Amino acid sequence: MTNPVPPRDRTDQPWRSEGAPPPPPPGRKMPGGWGGLLLTALAVYLIANLVLSFFNGEEQRTIAYTEFSKQVTAGNVSKIYSKGDAIQGQLKKEAKAPGTDEKYTKFVTQRPAFADDNLWAELVKDDVTVTAEPVVQQRSFLANLLISLAPMLLLVLLWVFIARRMARGMGGGMGGLGRKTPPKPVELEGARRTTFEDVAGIDEVEGELNDVVDFLKNPQAYRKMGARMPGGVLLAGPPGTGKTLLARAVAGEAGVPFFSASASEFIEMIVGVGASRVRELFAEARKVAPAIVFIDEIDTIGRARGGGSGMGGHDEREQTLNQILTEMDGFSGSEGVVVLAATNRADVLDPALTRPGRFDRIVHVSPPDRNGREAILEIHTRQIPLAPDVDLARVAATTPGMTGADLANLANEAALLAVKRRRTEVDGSDFSDALEKVQLGAERSLVMSDEERRRTAYHESGHALLGMLQPGADPVRKVTIVPRGRALGVTLSTPEADKYAYTEEYLRGRIIGALGGMAAEQVVFEVITTGAESDLEQVTNLARGMVGRWGMSHKVGRLTAIPADAQQAYGLSAAPATLDAVDGEMRRIVDECYEAACRLLRENRERLDALAAALLEKETLEEAEAYRAAGIPRLAK
Repeated sequence: MTNPVPPRDRTDQPWRSEGAPPPPPPGRKMPGGWGGLLLTALAVYLIANLVLSFFNGEEQRTIAYTEFSKQVTAGNVSKIYSKGDAIQGQLKKEAKAPGTDEKYTKFVTQRPAFADDNLWAELVKDDVTVTAEPVVQQRSFLANLLISLAPMLLLVLLWVFIARRMARGMGGGMGGLGRKTPPKPVELEGARRTTFEDVAGIDEVEGELNDVVDFLKNPQAYRKMGARMPGGVLLAGPPGTGKTLLARAVAGEAGVPFFSASASEFIEMIVGVGASRVRELFAEARKVAPAIVFIDEIDTIGRARGGGSGMGGHDEREQTLNQILTEMDGFSGSEGVVVLAATNRADVLDPALTRPGRFDRIVHVSPPDRNGREAILEIHTRQIPLAPDVDLARVAATTPGMTGADLANLANEAALLAVKRRRTEVDGSDFSDALEKVQLGAERSLVMSDEERRRTAYHESGHALLGMLQPGADPVRKVTIVPRGRALGVTLSTPEADKYAYTEEYLRGRIIGALGGMAAEQVVFEVITTGAESDLEQVTNLARGMVGRWGMSHKVGRLTAIPADAQQAYGLSAAPATLDAVDGEMRRIVDECYEAACRLLRENRERLDALAAALLEKETLEEAEAYRAAGIPRLAK
């Protein structure tokens, strides 16, 4: 089993990486969010005012002039300062203020203008010092201003400190739009890199990518010979064929940092964000070059550009694509950075992407053949305990057309079934049942009447019997009338070996077999039901391909009248007269095949009845049982 893709450090960062050097410890976010920030600011403000209160000078108490006279008479005044009628002073010993329990040593009072006492004589008598400076020193205006602004300055400094910490931890302000030097994501410590040992079933693709691996390992040898490695390699193929795994294996095999991203993650509503993210990604890759940048689903932003002026997301997509083209041109000094990309739709890409100098090498990744499927199953069952009766070669033979992802899912489904059945090993029945679930759908409990059950048995028997009788048809592997998925019954036929080209005779046989269910209902019950819906869809697609795409009609000729791309407008692909001819030829082929199906079933009515009776008795017939019930020797096929 392969190791998982490392996580991203930030949600606004659209890529992951493996093998990059560790970054400095990122700044931590402010705990508690905005609420915590406000509480912290309030605490700082209160603490600042509390601290500043200690620097407001010694406290002096305002007392009545009568109290002052008493203290002078008692000889308790040490010194005074007078300015006009205002008097400041200090006592020798603490005194209690009249009417309170508070004591004071420094005081201030006001001498009344009508006072007619001998104050000076008493002061001289008691050796009271009359100073020329205030007893309590007052701060200047500037000092008072600075002290009053100190709490506000502390709040500003706190705000700047927190903003910088959050910028380092989150990648910049304004949602990450203005960041310049973000931390680099790295793979998890101790994680094993993916190599070609984790890839199977696509040996020819490995051979093409080995050039990239060798270049990344020995770039000097190529430069010495004047050779230039492709700046970009495009992996094209159906979903699930292992394109992303291949890209990671190339980086792991070469031992270089691997940056991976999905093209859709670059695009935002705000125009220009995608281009800035592309610049940032390539800047990070160049810092640790040689490196590999992998962009998955590149057709999201790499579709052919239109001539009209777009708005919104269209502008954003084009700007992102233009930035990728610029980076791949080498104007930014991207030497040593190899770009790998994957797509399921190479035919819709912009020509500027696939020209020499950019993605100038296209590698087609196809579903694996029989030996490749067996190798893939061996990889995905490394961690699964298998019973001795499990034959992976046989499983591979019965799974034509399955991709690596399908096979991984098959192995996982078999393991899940073994756990549900409380087994310690996965045996052959687990794989067989898992294959049925993947190919035919999950069983569903459905109560059918005897008449409907009998009609379903004849419907599936018609499919199976015509598959057995048609020369060169795929062998029938299983027939069942147990409802699965949306179907009331299923007939499974798979080829003995992988096929890559189909003859007209084989395709006609496929159509006859697909029409066998409807033909059996017509022959036996003289009615047809809605149970043939999926069969008719298959028949229509085969007939349309034969006439409109593969040149198997003399009337239409050897041309492609219908596009393979279903998204293209059907009516714009050919002239109306040609499309009418295609429609007529499709009807002719299907009518001929339906007549042949009905004729064969009438000629083999006893075999049809025997097969239907066996189905009604056992509900599910394996390959050998189905051929035995129909009385047709399997070896003759």
